[in-house]
Amino acid sequence: REACGWPRWGDRVGRGQAEQTNQHWREAGSALMLVAATLFLCRSAAGLTVATSGARWQLHHAPHALHRSYATRARYARATVAIEEYATPTLDERLVSEEPDVVLASLRARKSSDDLLNAVHRIGDLTRERARLVEEGNEARAERKALSNQIGKLMKEGDTAAVDEQKAQVAKATERAAEADAKVADIEAERSALFDTMPNLLDPRTPEGGGEEENVEVSSWGCDGELPTGRKWHDEVASNLGLLDMEAAAKLSGSRFAVLKGSLARLERALISFFIDMHATNHGYTEVMVPYLVGAEALRGTGQLPKFEEDLFKLSEPLNGRQGYLIPTAEVPLTNIHAGEILDESDLPIAYVAVTPCFRAEAGSHGKDTRGLFRQHQFHKVELVRICTPEQSDEQHHALVEHAEKCLQALKLPYRKMKLCSGDIGFSARLCYDLEVWLPGQERFREISSCSNCGSFQARRMNLRFRPTPEGAGKKPKPINCHTINGSGLAVGRTLVAILENYQNEDGSVTVPEVLRPYMGGLETL
Repeated sequence: REACGWPRWGDRVGRGQAEQTNQHWREAGSALMLVAATLFLCRSAAGLTVATSGARWQLHHAPHALHRSYATRARYARATVAIEEYATPTLDERLVSEEPDVVLASLRARKSSDDLLNAVHRIGDLTRERARLVEEGNEARAERKALSNQIGKLMKEGDTAAVDEQKAQVAKATERAAEADAKVADIEAERSALFDTMPNLLDPRTPEGGGEEENVEVSSWGCDGELPTGRKWHDEVASNLGLLDMEAAAKLSGSRFAVLKGSLARLERALISFFIDMHATNHGYTEVMVPYLVGAEALRGTGQLPKFEEDLFKLSEPLNGRQGYLIPTAEVPLTNIHAGEILDESDLPIAYVAVTPCFRAEAGSHGKDTRGLFRQHQFHKVELVRICTPEQSDEQHHALVEHAEKCLQALKLPYRKMKLCSGDIGFSARLCYDLEVWLPGQERFREISSCSNCGSFQARRMNLRFRPTPEGAGKKPKPINCHTINGSGLAVGRTLVAILENYQNEDGSVTVPEVLRPYMGGLETL
């Protein structure tokens, strides 16, 4: 009511205003009933808790939502979508300044450092100081304008002394405005640097936890009965077949590299073609070939910079006048294809698939997974990216996860789907599902795909927006941040590991999965 400027019940108003207000309240009641019914039906099934921070979203969007047609309003009230938007506000400087407790709660759930927690308060202080300085600069400019207007009059009157005095006052006002602007620029630079270190706000469905051991199993496939154990590790199997040469790779490039030969190299190529064909043909993705080198701004947009620069390979020479990096994942170029653009709502959702080599320094993985192909500095990955509206976000996320699962199912590889907890989820994600494939050699489940819903987090950083479809001939709606979703479909090297360990035979050979044989010229065993 307050956001729309409507009178209270019982206020004395004219007949026309009363009729208009009654219509507003009827529409508000309809919308609230939809939300209430949605909450009631979905809360238990989805395990959701609606955060009070959603009030900020309601106040911002309610005036627009209540004036939509009933059909459009119903579309905006789809169950989990409506709940997610009310529960997860957009992370921006205003939220950090005005509702720091919302941000602090998410950071504490992520087990963030004290420095990051302190940065929230610092951003609030800087935002308030910026507002004061902007007002000070505006006042100085207004004073300068008023004084300048008086100078012409004084000159006509021939009062040179007064003219000189006014000019001196104009110079002082100009100086004060310039000083205020300079301080604002410094504050904005500091605030932006601090804000870039803030991870995404968590979806309320993200479980509380300190690390990967507290991730929650959602489902599994192919895991009925006793899973195979006691198999040889993938690197031993491939080396015995003369298809993997780790020594040659070490001679060429050092540790965490591999040389694949013969039918094993062909199997990796077969996996790439199979994944791309499945996603492009069966799942409706547009295949894209992207650059493997990107500028720093692209990495900032998706969240790798500035926080994870040590995990990137940085170019020593400028990339077309910019600082350049090797891509750590195709997520970076795919998501940034539309950076800085305003898309039409009718064009969404957009679905892209690409295969690229990925380059990672693995700076934080010293001594971890040093054996074999599992954690490499260079590896191939098929990446899925979906760009959509907030209303489509949840549905699109689940679709992407399902598409990655279809790959594992087609290969008949046992896996489980895990919902990542607050202490293990990625920097840019608000809700994430990992697919973990069973490795009989390691006798454990290992991640083969991570599927993240980033909400508006990445879109805001790269200024990726869409304009809602206008209703009628009225004013064009303002652009809104898109939602971005990404995941592996799948990591090719880790799929190769899973095949070598799950499909190995007692004689040391490896059976080629049936779906890959057409890509292998009919070859049935390695």
